[in-house]
Amino acid sequence: MASRRGNAKTGEQADKYSVLLPTYNERENLPLIVWLLVKYFGESGYNYEIIVIDDGSPDGTLQIAEQLQKIYGADKILLRPRAKKLGLGTAYIHGIKHASGNFIIIMDADLSHHVSTLPLKQKEGGYDLVSGTRYRGDGGVYGWDLRRKLISRGANFITQVLLRPGASDLTGSFRLYKTEVLEKLVEQCVSKGYVFQMEMIVRARQLGYTVGEVPISFVDRVYGESKLGGNEIVSFLKGLLTLFATT
Repeated sequence: MASRRGNAKTGEQADKYSVLLPTYNERENLPLIVWLLVKYFGESGYNYEIIVIDDGSPDGTLQIAEQLQKIYGADKILLRPRAKKLGLGTAYIHGIKHASGNFIIIMDADLSHHVSTLPLKQKEGGYDLVSGTRYRGDGGVYGWDLRRKLISRGANFITQVLLRPGASDLTGSFRLYKTEVLEKLVEQCVSKGYVFQMEMIVRARQLGYTVGEVPISFVDRVYGESKLGGNEIVSFLKGLLTLFATT
């Protein structure tokens, strides 16, 4: 898979983090999450880039991203929009092609995650993949109604029973990958949408990659509406059954 990375270097100072931010109608949230990321990376001293992958948001998210690029610089804020909503999995694939870091962080743009925990955990254990978990240690979910909690817990329970993935949170979208590992996993994965996240963990275990988990406090979005609906739930169940039959 083609990318913008140069020759690999050794040592912590050579590390670069590419943050992939898929967006759809995140006009209010995007300036806040970008400010938080810039602040964290600036204080930590890590080299970074933020790649915004907007799927034709009708609320003007791309125009906000263009303003942010002017503020923080085109070397830090990369805009890689697509014409329409094409799914989460393909958004990540699109973003990887433009990433120049040796680590890639995937996360939501709705302020539900804070990036600081992932690099620290990766360096602690040298993991190929680090996943935030809401269901281990002092992790948790805040701001969800009972329906959302039941859906998330139920999805993880069914997944654990059918696939035995060896990880506690399969449906989360807050992860750090070594770039070469993510590229290999993407080549193996066939799922789209929300099932894509689940398959990535399952494939990682199959291929023998090391997976670390760090407890996170997931806070529901500040602005906008959740993208989870009936169609996504049906697609998730279909994808789960496909993985069960093929893995």
